[in-house]
Amino acid sequence: MSEPQTTTAVRELRDVYGRRYRVGESDLDLLGRPRSWMLWLSGAAMFAAGLQQYGFGAIAPVLTGAHGWTFTEVVVSLAVWAVAQASVVFPAAWLRDRGKLPPSFAVVLGGILCAIGLVTLGHASSLAVVFVGYSLLGGVGTGLVYGTCVGAVMRWFPDHTATRVGAVSGAFAYGSVPFVLVAGFGLGVGNRGVLLDVTAALVLVVVAGSGVLLRYPPPNWWPAGAPDPREWARDKVRNRTVSVNRPAVRHYRPAELLRCGTTLALYSTVVLAAAVLLFDLAYLGTFVAEQGGGTGLAAVALAVLAGVTGTGRVLLGWLSDRVGRRRILQLALVAGGIGQFVLFYSGEHRHAFGLVLGAALAGLGNGCCYTLLTGLVREYFGEESALQNFGVLYSAKAVGALLGIGLAALVVTAHGYFGAFAAAGLFSLAGAFLTGRLTQPGRPKSLLPAR
Repeated sequence: MSEPQTTTAVRELRDVYGRRYRVGESDLDLLGRPRSWMLWLSGAAMFAAGLQQYGFGAIAPVLTGAHGWTFTEVVVSLAVWAVAQASVVFPAAWLRDRGKLPPSFAVVLGGILCAIGLVTLGHASSLAVVFVGYSLLGGVGTGLVYGTCVGAVMRWFPDHTATRVGAVSGAFAYGSVPFVLVAGFGLGVGNRGVLLDVTAALVLVVVAGSGVLLRYPPPNWWPAGAPDPREWARDKVRNRTVSVNRPAVRHYRPAELLRCGTTLALYSTVVLAAAVLLFDLAYLGTFVAEQGGGTGLAAVALAVLAGVTGTGRVLLGWLSDRVGRRRILQLALVAGGIGQFVLFYSGEHRHAFGLVLGAALAGLGNGCCYTLLTGLVREYFGEESALQNFGVLYSAKAVGALLGIGLAALVVTAHGYFGAFAAAGLFSLAGAFLTGRLTQPGRPKSLLPAR
């Protein structure tokens, strides 16, 4: 896609909160086509890239039967994958903001690495190869796609960030549903290479094809034709989010973010939510199968978990604009905590409906924190370094992976699945408690919205 040249007068405005806006250019001036193209391209790339995370639970039982690996050894590879995926988001944003990692290059490279990760799972006969090809390379590739696509939507839709990020982030989860169902009912030791090779080829085509066309707007761009940004910042009628999600008092850079007291509470919340989600993705399918539900019911439970995680991100993003992001996150984590106990009880008693309900609660709760995180970062720490700050807090997922998968392996071995699901439920409820304690940095409590 060639870069259109604009002759439109460009100027910079500031609103009452000190936020800067670059106005005067339309999306047609910058792209030659509507900005919705960037939404669809980002969504397509995320739709394909999420397979390595949300589809892993359907692949793991086959891997354990292929070469005699233990289930613990296999799920640890997912933990390492999550560490690699979450850890690359911040450095990629830092390089991108300095013009050293163009968005198109990052997504195309990410697509190649995602395909390598899937091919590795289809052919590796050594755990060391799995850890290098899938965990490290595949994880880095997915992180590049995730961070770049979320950043693109944040930049192109400053007037509708929560709902648009929710839609694209949701695609990362529900894109795996067809694969999970196919793998759950048809993947075996004999055909895993063929099925995963075909999947890898499709992922490469979709992600790389989307990446070639992906672009970012100039920093602080505000779409021509949208309401005046200074009015939008305080108009509680047209912009309903203003009254429940107050803009940041000032802009924090990453170094300042790390010295802010609110950061620890928010980081810990993401750690706990990520730990529970990754525990479910790693263990739910095997738990259901071992309790007599079979691979079919296990696949359905995983598909519901991924599907509701994706669609729930869209719904909760929309609700958070109207009710408040902190409040919605707190309610979601309570639902996710209840879901863990529902999952264990239903699995133990072979209640198919209960398993589906528990998976839906878990997906709606713990899987939706990342969508809400993008809004909280902007409203707590400002917008000038929003993508880098998001990357810093998103790295909490790496810690959550070690907690949710690594610790769960020890608990399941020592105390069985009850101990693991109970711990996951308590983690989610602890995250809800921490969310209720969050306060906007720099704003006196007397000026905070009533709870």
